[in-house]
Amino acid sequence: MTAVTDEAPGKALPTPHVAGAPTPRTITVKIRRFNPEVDAEPHWQSFVVNGFNSDRVLNLLHTIKWEQDGTLTFRRSCAHGVCGSDAMRINGVNRLACKVLVRDMPDEITIEPIKGLPVEKDLVVDMEPFFEAYRSIKPFLITYGNQPTKEHIQSQADRDRFDDTTKCILCAACTTSCPVYWTDGSYFGPAAIVNAHRFIFDSRDQGTEERLEILNDREGVWRCRTTFNCTEACPRGIEITKAIQEVKRALLFRRV
Repeated sequence: MTAVTDEAPGKALPTPHVAGAPTPRTITVKIRRFNPEVDAEPHWQSFVVNGFNSDRVLNLLHTIKWEQDGTLTFRRSCAHGVCGSDAMRINGVNRLACKVLVRDMPDEITIEPIKGLPVEKDLVVDMEPFFEAYRSIKPFLITYGNQPTKEHIQSQADRDRFDDTTKCILCAACTTSCPVYWTDGSYFGPAAIVNAHRFIFDSRDQGTEERLEILNDREGVWRCRTTFNCTEACPRGIEITKAIQEVKRALLFRRV
């Protein structure tokens, strides 16, 4: 049976209210915009959107882009906190937009690109300086001699030695929260040191001395001022400051 309605063809029917259904909030999202083709300097633009407490900040950005301003530019991919592509400053703190719940945010949210990297457009930054530092610490297993004839078995204790730093997703939230990195783009930054730690303390790796020498550079591990910004910013909960201190001790005592 087909329902009959007096509504005009094509007119949307009102959404019925369901008892106990969540109520949307009216949220003002203030975004730092920059288009190098037309803007001399960045500027702020505000958008008013409806969002539910169960939404993520990324959902709000999608609503703005899809319904209000298609020129808004930002990176995102998996939306599950794994790819690390949507790192941005949300209310002054480096976060992944896909991991921040609207229920934990006030009715006004400010969003801007992460600091210390050149802004390409809106919330998109040039990640090449970040990845250049990452590549410089040789983020891969190094072995010498003949090709191994069998698997290199690790004990659980060996694995635990560097397990925490394997969680890095290269989102740059830690590096771009570092005040040293903001003022000195030559500093390797926390993410590069964390990934060096991952291999320095891996019992299968034979490139420890190489990496320690790289990090002993004036722009290396000694530039860390132990502010703990990086640890607080990490969306994966890595104890970054602790890892950096362990690399410093390895350099001082030449043992891991």
